[in-house]
Amino acid sequence: MAETQNWVPLGIDTNVPSMARVYDYILGGAHNFAADRQVGSQIEKLVPGLPSVARLNRRFLGRAVNFLMDQGIRQFLDIGSGIPTVANVHEVAQERDPAARVVYVDKDPVAVAHSQLMLSDNENAAIVQADMRDPEMVLSSPEVKRLLRLDEPVGLLMLLMMHWVPDEDSPDKLVAHYRDALPAGSFMVMTHVAKDQIDDTVDQAAAVVNRSKSADQMHMRNHAQVSALFDGFSLVEPGLVGCGEWRPDGPGDVADEASMNMFLYAGVGRKD
Repeated sequence: MAETQNWVPLGIDTNVPSMARVYDYILGGAHNFAADRQVGSQIEKLVPGLPSVARLNRRFLGRAVNFLMDQGIRQFLDIGSGIPTVANVHEVAQERDPAARVVYVDKDPVAVAHSQLMLSDNENAAIVQADMRDPEMVLSSPEVKRLLRLDEPVGLLMLLMMHWVPDEDSPDKLVAHYRDALPAGSFMVMTHVAKDQIDDTVDQAAAVVNRSKSADQMHMRNHAQVSALFDGFSLVEPGLVGCGEWRPDGPGDVADEASMNMFLYAGVGRKD
């Protein structure tokens, strides 16, 4: 069983689900526990197309990183990076430019442990274990100071991240804190569950998460609320749209079921 494998960091309570590990399960990964699989299975019963949504998010990540590379971005800060899977930011960026630099940030010990293992021989990529709600800790970390030059444009990535931040934690101010630390010419990439584009099954799915023992609680937002998180950024075309609608360049970028393309909002904004 997964709970007995040597990849489990010391001190992990395997009875408490983590959304990073639930996402790993939905993607078909192996670094999750029974509690994570239970939550993931319950969500999948409510939203049978959820694995497709997860894959669309990964495909969008690749397109967005390539777009930023086209704009001259060569350094990336990936907030809420999760457990490593295929087509990670450093893999996409460094395939085009081996000198591209990436700092990942996650609070989940499993995500951090596996990122450290994967990046052990990569001098241009590192992981910070931190809660994104402590931007000072993130931005002052040794990894950020070593790899990122904050006087040069940065690609700030927040995929599937901000719907875990409740309104009482002022998500707009958190994003603004990161934005203000970056120079003009930087970009922000975001995906966020779309509250107003799908039926009430997403509310039921959120309720499954929020009833679990997980410290992660889902807070869905509508188009206007997600757009507001891009304050200080100019959205590039086509704006804030369904994940499958942001510059698709192949059949794998779009789900067969239209509603799955709209399950997540996706956008890229440039700081002027």
